[in-house]
Amino acid sequence: MHLSSNMSHTVTITRTTTTTAGNAIFVNTGYLGTLPGLLKLAQLLLGAACVGVVGYYFDQGYGRYSGQKPELFYFLVSVAFLIGTFCLLTACLISFSTASMISKTIYEVIYHGLAFVLYFAAGLTLMIEVNHQKSYYRRDYEPYLAASIMGLVMAGLYLLSTFLANRTYRGI
Repeated sequence: MHLSSNMSHTVTITRTTTTTAGNAIFVNTGYLGTLPGLLKLAQLLLGAACVGVVGYYFDQGYGRYSGQKPELFYFLVSVAFLIGTFCLLTACLISFSTASMISKTIYEVIYHGLAFVLYFAAGLTLMIEVNHQKSYYRRDYEPYLAASIMGLVMAGLYLLSTFLANRTYRGI
């Protein structure tokens, strides 16, 4: 089904119905075929990897330099945007109106813009700290360096999402 508006937007809705115990659940699987849907899915999967790596290597002890402030900042940013992106993606998948309407609001521009700025700051901060204090990271150097690179990739994904959200919001 195609829905068109006077702002030259076309929304494709592909509906999958799953019935469990008499309740029907509608899933807008067509959303995952769009660039914003694929970006959100990539952000969700890579965000889970960011949280997983830093969460696994995060040391609660006080033996490491600077009390792990860069790791904590990175971890908090990763968890916050993992939850936010999960909520956005889930809302777009289970609500046809959300998928077509939320992109026309300023919310996605602000959300993705903020995610870009914070992921860029967290990834860059962690990368600089890990390289500057290499001797303190010892065996954890490579995982934290990988996490910082993933954070910069996430910043790039959110920047692209910000650009697309801004174009949709402005009706371009």
